[in-house]
Amino acid sequence: MQRKQWFLMMLFITAVVTFVAACAGEPGAEGPLGPIGPQGPPGPQGAQGEQGVPGPAGLDGLSYTPPTFIGSEACAECHEDIYDVFMLSGHPHQVTAVANGEAPQFPFSEVSDPPPGYTWDDISYVIGGYNWKARFLDQNGNLITGEQAQYNLDNDEIDQGDEWVAYHTEDETLAYDCGTCHTTGYSPIGNQDGLDGIVGSWAFGGVQCEECHGAGSQHAESPITVRLTINRDGESCDTCHTPGAPLEGVIAENGFISHHESYDDLYQSQHLMLDCVVCHDPHTGVVQLREADLATVQTSCEDCHFAQTQYEAGHNEIGGVDCIDCHMPRLVQNAVGDAEMYTADLRTHVMAINPTQLEQFNEDGTLATTRISLNFACRSCHNPDGRAPEVSDEALLALAVGYHTPPAAVEAPAEAPVDSEAP
Repeated sequence: MQRKQWFLMMLFITAVVTFVAACAGEPGAEGPLGPIGPQGPPGPQGAQGEQGVPGPAGLDGLSYTPPTFIGSEACAECHEDIYDVFMLSGHPHQVTAVANGEAPQFPFSEVSDPPPGYTWDDISYVIGGYNWKARFLDQNGNLITGEQAQYNLDNDEIDQGDEWVAYHTEDETLAYDCGTCHTTGYSPIGNQDGLDGIVGSWAFGGVQCEECHGAGSQHAESPITVRLTINRDGESCDTCHTPGAPLEGVIAENGFISHHESYDDLYQSQHLMLDCVVCHDPHTGVVQLREADLATVQTSCEDCHFAQTQYEAGHNEIGGVDCIDCHMPRLVQNAVGDAEMYTADLRTHVMAINPTQLEQFNEDGTLATTRISLNFACRSCHNPDGRAPEVSDEALLALAVGYHTPPAAVEAPAEAPVDSEAP
């Protein structure tokens, strides 16, 4: 009986399993991929492998050596003609070192002695010395000051100079900080030659070729591939030929315009649209051309002002009177000037004359007006000690208005008719 029951139970279990298997059927289609789970923790790092074989060398990288200043004498190796002319101008002689206790040499000028009480062994540099004036640095690099510290060279144009005059008598010690405009390759860092009185350092004294054209070492090594360029705009000259202050007016002192004002002086005139190099060759300057009795500019007034040069009421017939005598009077003082004669040692670039204005400066004499007054346009000649008769204020004002306006043309008489039948 028990055996039969066991058999029936096994048969039942087999039937149930078969039934369940029959109900399960074939596997269904694979479902979509579930989201990626978080990354597991990194495994342990393996041991350091052996050094691999070195790879091939890479290409050489680009190298750059900035250009350096080589001096005007190096420029002369190729540009000898320009160099010979340039060295006779004033630019390269703004700062000159004193060597071996001997007086430095300047074209057309002579500074034979240092300030009274000094020898050339006491002087490190001469500032200037070309045509107008000279100042001196002591062996500490400080400017020498006092009652006889500046030498004004002889100026035969106005018969003054060749004398020692005072310079900064109120300053016992005065550092030299003018290297920006007086030297080549100037840097505000350091002290030239280790002299504490000199602010900054420079590659070469004076305004040499490279001060305008740029450091020339690369050009000297490869003149064709490295060309030097220059900015010919008047503003490039302005970097030195101006005091550096905003253009608030033309600064005046001692009865004349200050000599630093060359560009601001020009700025007041309509000639501002012209670049300085239209008239001036910076390689020659003015002095050497005047010494050679050559024209000091590259153009002439009549090139632009033809009508005005055709008619002017009074001076065409007088020999030795040029446009610049009235339109560019010596209104600017570099070293010497005579206020009573309305004459200093540099010509102004204002050029336009105000025919209704007698006085040139404001009440306290610190600013010049923006047009040339009749005092300076006329009275440098028309004064008791001048080369022309003295003229009253009233006469000047009457004569100046309409000076370049031609009189009304006189109507010419009609020509007699021609009788074609006359024998």
